[in-house]
Amino acid sequence: MSEAPLLQFDDLHVTFALRDRSVEAVKGISFSVSAGEVVALVGESGSGKSVSSMSVLRLLQEPPATYPRGRILWKGEDILHMDKARLRRLRGGEAGMIFQEPMTALNPTWTCGDQVDEALALHTALDQKARRARTVELFRLVGIPQPETRADQYPHELSGGMRQRVCISMALACRPQLLIADEPTTALDVTIQAQILELIKRLQREQGLAVLFITHDLGVVAELADRVVLMRHGAIVEQGPVQAIFTNPQHPYTKGLLACRPRLGVRRERLPTVDDYMAGAGG
Repeated sequence: MSEAPLLQFDDLHVTFALRDRSVEAVKGISFSVSAGEVVALVGESGSGKSVSSMSVLRLLQEPPATYPRGRILWKGEDILHMDKARLRRLRGGEAGMIFQEPMTALNPTWTCGDQVDEALALHTALDQKARRARTVELFRLVGIPQPETRADQYPHELSGGMRQRVCISMALACRPQLLIADEPTTALDVTIQAQILELIKRLQREQGLAVLFITHDLGVVAELADRVVLMRHGAIVEQGPVQAIFTNPQHPYTKGLLACRPRLGVRRERLPTVDDYMAGAGG
């Protein structure tokens, strides 16, 4: 890993202006992702995970979203002060993103191959023939069978797992240094989830990608991540190496998340909840 992180959140605040009030969705988070590292951003729905990850590529509509304090640094350059041209080079070129729901992430009126081709046309100097070859190569890389045929099909003609593989192809098209995966297996069945996670692990290992993986599934964290950052109500409650967090959690919220997981071979009348731990800590 390099000494300086690729991506760094420095006291980031994100606020949404509503009609009669403003809501602070992210409250001063600070953590980093280094080259070749997998960092899991964990928390329940509404904790600020997706808002934080989408802020990296400035995908939130501004307004209502504003950034009153803090920075997001990409190799030391503040993303929040990048102009539109610089942001275009970052999005898809230097950093790629996989979204939660592949059916809404893909354009239903374009073929799957054309959607990968668009990223290549924007960020590379490849001609049309070379872009087609690269698209087929990417589809083969992510395990899409008959890639030449699939490239000419529309999203509705593919299964959910195949659509998510197309999304991964788009994110990796221009050989980014950072892959942001925002709960990429949420809409998939358990078997396909396992295949997609194994694919991301393999690609990360083979290509040396840094990965920011957003999830609420601690099982995924244990299998995939080097470090974990836990969020609650827009703030970070605990962060550290996965092994340390799992074996010796310090914050009541972390303890509650770990304790409320069902375990094979352990019979209980009632699983403890996160609220049980927070109440015991006065939170």
